[in-house]
Amino acid sequence: MERKKIRVFTSGSFDLFHIGHLNILERSAALGDELIVGVSTDELIQHYKGMPPIIPFEQRFRIISSLKCVTKAVKQVKLTEVAQLQREDIDIVTIGDDWINKYLEGLEWMKQQPGKEVVYFPYTPDVSTTGIKKKIIESTSEIIRAALQREAELDYNWPEDQKK
Repeated sequence: MERKKIRVFTSGSFDLFHIGHLNILERSAALGDELIVGVSTDELIQHYKGMPPIIPFEQRFRIISSLKCVTKAVKQVKLTEVAQLQREDIDIVTIGDDWINKYLEGLEWMKQQPGKEVVYFPYTPDVSTTGIKKKIIESTSEIIRAALQREAELDYNWPEDQKK
């Protein structure tokens, strides 16, 4: 008899995709045979973070879907929803350790199911979407100055201009 494949589920916003996102996906994939990833909709992110994502859902979904460690990406309209965990026949849910003392219905349900498990992963130190946004804000003048300089140089050195 063939053994049942272990199905792992993790989810997130995955806005401004960075190494911390990749770390949790790869670590999650290593726990089982298949990794199903819930990608939060723009509306869900707006609801629980109080602001929309920078990268729209369709693009974030495509990025996650294209990763070799991801078996399947699914739309996430509610945080760790029991019905979605049941529908995908999930054995292990992984989540960041900042959720250890927070209530999510799906996590509590998983903890009560025989043979099912919730695994908490530590966040990658010094990497977060919020940190990236902060760095962009702090560097805005420098970013704009460099972009304007680059544009001026491109305009000046445009190949068509040299044909005249």
